[in-house]
Amino acid sequence: MKLVVQRVKKAKVTVAGKVVGKINEGFLVLLGVNHTDSEKTADYLVKKLCNLRIFKDENDKMNLNIKQVKGSLLIVSQFTLYANCKEGNRPSFIDAAKPDKANKLYEYFCNKCKENEIEVETGEFGANMQVELTNDGPVTIILEND
Repeated sequence: MKLVVQRVKKAKVTVAGKVVGKINEGFLVLLGVNHTDSEKTADYLVKKLCNLRIFKDENDKMNLNIKQVKGSLLIVSQFTLYANCKEGNRPSFIDAAKPDKANKLYEYFCNKCKENEIEVETGEFGANMQVELTNDGPVTIILEND
């Protein structure tokens, strides 16, 4: 699994002109699922994400996690995070999980985040989505399983 985590002031996802997910302060998370990933992989990254200390404290240091600032998550599935561009100019997505497996782990990941008492909004799996965000910082962190 690969997560691109962006600290945002606000973010939203639109599908066919309709807003399907919207948050204020929190993280926009672009989530890619690898064909080798499992629930164990998701559990590890949920823990990392929910405890990631990249919000500023009273001393202006990145020291607070999303729960401490009462932030929200907007989690968007994005198989293109597993694009392989090493050969040629057309990306290969051979490392990305097939849609059935990817959707199952995406939903599992989102549900596990909710269990951490964090508000979770989502995109629409497999849809053509338009994502709007206001970066805060900007701060962008990439989290991956080993």
